[in-house]
Amino acid sequence: MMPTDTGTSYCAGTSYAGSNKAVAGINSVLADLVATGSTGGGFATSTAGKGKYVVYGLAQCRGDVSAADCAACLTADAKQLPISCSSSSDARIWYDYCFMLYDNSNFIGQSDTDAGVVYVNVQVADNAKAFAKLVEYTPFVSVYGLAQCTRDLAPLTCAQCLSTAVSRFGEYCGAQVGCQINYSSCRVRHEIYPFYFPVDGDPGGRAATDLTKYTKIVVRVHP
Repeated sequence: MMPTDTGTSYCAGTSYAGSNKAVAGINSVLADLVATGSTGGGFATSTAGKGKYVVYGLAQCRGDVSAADCAACLTADAKQLPISCSSSSDARIWYDYCFMLYDNSNFIGQSDTDAGVVYVNVQVADNAKAFAKLVEYTPFVSVYGLAQCTRDLAPLTCAQCLSTAVSRFGEYCGAQVGCQINYSSCRVRHEIYPFYFPVDGDPGGRAATDLTKYTKIVVRVHP
């Protein structure tokens, strides 16, 4: 199944346009990420090229999605990323089900919370104080949450990334009933409906994210 969202990209660094060696390296990394990630449990890293043309890549699917949905999402990533970022040396793309990036600097094993995308539900919680604590805020409404790091991170580095993301819920999300903060190294999300699989105990059930009910914010922390 193809991703239901359109994806959000972030492009930085220098342009590799006109450099056949660099573009070939990018294409090689993207193809390898799709092939390995689709058959390797939803995670892959890859490297291609040498010297100033070296390219490092990483791809990961959300841990709860099926292998078929993961493969479709990674394929969409690899197709859209060169279009959105036009051979940039630092390119990233987030879909609901997966994430992919490549860079000319070796980022493997390092936490990166400098750039990301935030989706904020436009609906405000009835009980903002209780909701801010991510607990059940009425007898009838529960809060569902998900947190995930990229698998190249050590446990402590993962915890630091998640801690940074959670600490920014107040800044980016306020008392909205749903919010997700996606960085290159981790993601955190909460909703008042079950959005992860299986939905309500049904392995085939799915709760698609209606992005028309969300405000999208692309964030970048400048040193």
